[in-house]
Amino acid sequence: MASLEQRIDRLESLDEIRQLAAKYSLSLDMRDLDAHVNLFAPDIRVSRELSGRAHLKRWLDDTLRLQFTGTSHHIGNHIIEFDSADYARGVVYSKNEHETPRDDGGTEWVIMQMLYWDNYERIDGRWLFRRRLPCYWYATDLNKPPVGDNKMRWPDREPYAGAYHDLWPSWQSFWAHPPGVDEPQVAPPAPLDAFLTTMRRCALEPRIRVR
Repeated sequence: MASLEQRIDRLESLDEIRQLAAKYSLSLDMRDLDAHVNLFAPDIRVSRELSGRAHLKRWLDDTLRLQFTGTSHHIGNHIIEFDSADYARGVVYSKNEHETPRDDGGTEWVIMQMLYWDNYERIDGRWLFRRRLPCYWYATDLNKPPVGDNKMRWPDREPYAGAYHDLWPSWQSFWAHPPGVDEPQVAPPAPLDAFLTTMRRCALEPRIRVR
């Protein structure tokens, strides 16, 4: 990026993408589904057969109306890297709280730790989500710390494993290779705008259980 205009555009793009993630949380928690789906590309893929904002709105309405009484999404660390002037990717941490009805008429307060793997695209001058992949670590009642396996623990459902670590080969490698007696080797630093790609090590994307 040799020109001042390009550098300013990059700074403005970074800020708009960070705002995009914040708008996602607010519109979702306040159930403004029109505001929410308009954060995504017009032809966003919803399923193998369906795409578009109208289908995304229907899917969200069903999920948010039936599964939750209320939600609050608190975003944290946000890393953004650019593939070109109009395409970027990012990782966003999110700590979420859910008021969740049970089949017996009661309610549980479920807390969740997760991150999103995002792809962003600038369309008609606006940055939008091209894709948003949720990777869960745990979900559990506020008073029941999720120690052990299968940390996704929703009321009236069998516990299951999330995919919090599945994007990152370093997690498995760390536990599989304890340190030896030799001095550890350190890989070269990742190139600019390739920190996430380097951490991913060309791994396949995991299958994510959304509901």
